[in-house]
Amino acid sequence: MDASLISILLGSFTGIVLALTGAGGTIIAVPLLMFSLDLTVAQAAPISLLAVSLSGAIGAWLAFRQKRVRYRAASFIALIGALISPAGIWLAQHLPDISLTLLFAGVLLFVAQHMFRQSMHEGKNEMSTQHSASPCQIDEASGRLIWTIPCFRALALSGTTAGFLSGLLGVGGGFVIVPALRKITNLPILSIMATSLAITALIATTGVISAIIIRAMQWPIALFFCTGTIAGMLLGRMFAERLAGPRLQQGFAILAGGIAAGMITKVIWAILL
Repeated sequence: MDASLISILLGSFTGIVLALTGAGGTIIAVPLLMFSLDLTVAQAAPISLLAVSLSGAIGAWLAFRQKRVRYRAASFIALIGALISPAGIWLAQHLPDISLTLLFAGVLLFVAQHMFRQSMHEGKNEMSTQHSASPCQIDEASGRLIWTIPCFRALALSGTTAGFLSGLLGVGGGFVIVPALRKITNLPILSIMATSLAITALIATTGVISAIIIRAMQWPIALFFCTGTIAGMLLGRMFAERLAGPRLQQGFAILAGGIAAGMITKVIWAILL
C-alpha cells in the first residue's frame, strides 16, 4: 500500500481515538507510525507532535468559545513546557532507538493502566477528598484560580514533565496534564480537559518548531498523517457523546497495552537477531 495512503489511514484512526478518549489518545500515533512505516521513535515523534499541535489547537479553540479554557494556567504551564520541550527533542536525536522504544513502551503501559483504573471508577467523585487540599483553589468570588507559591510550583512541575516528554517521545502530554490538574486544582473536569488541550497544543507547537529547525520533520508523511488526524478528530466528535464511556476507555487501555507489548517484543527480537 502507498505510504501516503497509509499515513492518512493512520492519522484518521488517531484522530478518532483522540476525539473519543481525550487528549491522551494521540500517544498511539508514534507506535502506529513505527510499525506501519518502519520509522524510529525519533523519526515518528515530530510527525506526532505536528498532529497533536493542529488537532489540539482545533479542540482548544472550540472549548475556548465555550469558555472552558483556563487560559492563564494554560499559558503558564505551556510556557514552562515550551522551554523544556527542545531539550527533549535534542535528547531524542542522540539516544539509541532501543532505549527510546523501551522508554516509550513504559510510558504507554503507564497510560494504559491509569486509564483502565480510571474507567473502573467512572462516575465516582474521586476528587471530593482532595479539593480542600489542592494547592490551586478557585476563588468563589471571581471564579479564577488563586495563584499561591504552592500553586505556581505544582503547575510548573506539570509543565516541565509534559514538555520534556512531549519533545522526547512526541506525545501531547495530555496523559500527564489531565491527572495533574485533577490532583492540584479543584477545576471541573470539562474545564480540565479543555485547558489540557490548549496546553498540549502550545507545547507541541514548540516541539514542531524545534524539529523543523533541526530538520527532523519528514514532511511527505507528516502532511498526509495530519490531514487524516484532523479529519478523524472532526468525525469522531460527531459520535463522541454517544460512544464515550468506561467501556471505550477500557478498550483504549487494552489497545495501548497491546501496542506497548508489541514494542517491547520488537526490541527483544531485534536484540536476539
